[in-house]
Amino acid sequence: MENHRIYCSGPLFCAEEIGGMNAIAQVLEDAGFQTFLPHRDGLESYVLRFSNSSFLSTVSGVRNRIDYAIFSLDVYELIERCHATVCNLNGRVPDEGMIVEAALAYAAGKPLVLFKNDLRAPFGGYDNSMLTSLVRGRIIHRLKDLPPALLDAMALERRPAQFSGDLQKAISYGKRISKVLGSLPEKRLKKKWADEVIKQVIDESFIEAET
Repeated sequence: MENHRIYCSGPLFCAEEIGGMNAIAQVLEDAGFQTFLPHRDGLESYVLRFSNSSFLSTVSGVRNRIDYAIFSLDVYELIERCHATVCNLNGRVPDEGMIVEAALAYAAGKPLVLFKNDLRAPFGGYDNSMLTSLVRGRIIHRLKDLPPALLDAMALERRPAQFSGDLQKAISYGKRISKVLGSLPEKRLKKKWADEVIKQVIDESFIEAET
C-alpha cells in the first residue's frame, strides 16, 4: 500500500474542517497509504489565508490564474498521480469543490470512496442521490473502515477513460505546477510562502506551457 497515493477531498474552510481532513489522511497513512491533502500539499494552503479578507495583496491581479492553477494541480493529482479518491461528505451540505472532484473521479474511472460521520444531510437525512449514486449508495461512516474500503474499491476492474482536450490541458498544466512546487525549498508551513513565491510557481509553469 505504500505505493498507493490517495487523493483526500473535502471541506477546508475552518479549523474543524481541516482537522477532519487531517484525520482522514492520518488513518490512511497509518495503514500504509500515501496521501494528497490539498490544504497541505497543494496551492490551497496559500489562497486560504485570503478567504476571509478583501484579498488586498500583490497577487490580486492574477486571481483568475491562481484559481486555474489550483484547479489544474488538483485535477492532475486526482486523475493522473493518485490511485484512488476519498471524499468527505461532512457538513450541512457537501462541499462544492468535493462534489466536482467526486464527479471527476467517477468520470475518470478512478476508485472512489465516500465518507460521512455527520448526521446532518439536506434531504430528510440523505445526501443528494446524484452524489451518493456515484458509489451505489455505499457510504463509509467510521474512519477505521476507510483503508479496507479503499482496497475493495481499487480491486474492481476499470476501463481507461477518455478526456476532453480542456481537461487534458489542465492535467498537463497541473503536472508542471507539481514539478515546480517540488523544486522549492522544503517549508513546514507553505501558507507562509511570500506572494512572490506563489507567483513564481504560476509564472514558471505558464512559461513552460508556452514553450
